[in-house]
Amino acid sequence: MVVTRHVYECPMRWADMDLLGHINNVVYVDYLQEARVDMLRTHGPDVTGELAEGVVVVRHEVHYTAPLSFRFRPVKIECWVTEIRAASFTMAYEVFQDIDGDPEGGRRVHLRATTLLTPYVFSTERPRRLSPDEKQTLGEFLEPEERGSRAVTTPARHEKVGHYPVHVRFSDVDVYGHVNNVKYFEFFQEARILMMARLWRDVPDGSPEPSFVVAQTDVDYRLPILFRPEPYDAWSWISHVGERSLVIESEICDGDTMLSRARVVLVFFDPRTQRATPPADVYRERLLAAFG
Repeated sequence: MVVTRHVYECPMRWADMDLLGHINNVVYVDYLQEARVDMLRTHGPDVTGELAEGVVVVRHEVHYTAPLSFRFRPVKIECWVTEIRAASFTMAYEVFQDIDGDPEGGRRVHLRATTLLTPYVFSTERPRRLSPDEKQTLGEFLEPEERGSRAVTTPARHEKVGHYPVHVRFSDVDVYGHVNNVKYFEFFQEARILMMARLWRDVPDGSPEPSFVVAQTDVDYRLPILFRPEPYDAWSWISHVGERSLVIESEICDGDTMLSRARVVLVFFDPRTQRATPPADVYRERLLAAFG
C-alpha cells in the first residue's frame, strides 16, 4: 500500500493575528480542523464522509515551534494518520510554509500536533466502532508512530484568583448542540488571561509589560459542553515556574463534574529580539507566590 499525506492550503485572515503580529495560538486549531475535514471529505467521501463531521475530539496535543506571521498566501497543513483502533484513530499534522528559493523544497514548520478522535452517533450520544471500509481508507494515510509520554498533571486547585465563568454563546455550538472543540481553546485562553491580569494587578508603575507566547497546549475532552444560559466554571492554576517559562493547568467544570482539562506551557518572549527571556522580578515573584 502506498501511504500518502494530505496537504491542505488554508488561507490566513487578518483577524487571525494576536497583539504580537503572530497568528493566534487558538486559530491554529481551527486550521487543523479545516485540514482534517478536507482530508476526510476529499479522499473516499463515500466511506469517510461521515467521519468529517460525525466524530468527537478526545484529545489535542499541540506544539508551537515557530511564530507564523500573516501573509497573503495560504499556509500549508500536512496531515496523516498515526494509529487506528477499533473505535478511534489518531491524526498528526504539520503546519508549514515553503522556504522561498530553496531548490531542495525546504519548509519552515510552525506547528506540530496530534488529535485523537472517535466516531460518534449524535442521535444516541454514544461513540461507535470504525467500519472495515473506514479503517481501510484511513489506512491509506497510516504512518504508525508510538505515542509519546504525557506530561504529569497536578491536582486541581479551585481558588478565586483562577476562576473564570464560561458563558457559552449560541455561535459556539455545532448542529448537534455541542460546543466545537476549537472553542475550548478560546475558553482556556480567556481563563488564563484573566488569572494573569489578577496576578499582575497593582504592579509598580514603570514595570516592563510582560509578553509571552504559547509553546504547547494539551487539551482533554471528557464530556460535552452544551449551550445554556448558566455559565460553567473554569479554574486555572500555576503548576510550574521555570527561568523563562511557566505551566498553567486549567479545567472546565459543571459543578463537581470535570468536562475538560488543559495544560499550557507559556514562554516569556522579547518582541524586540524574538527570543525567550526571563520575566522581570516583579512578575516572577508573583508567579512563585501563586505557584506556592
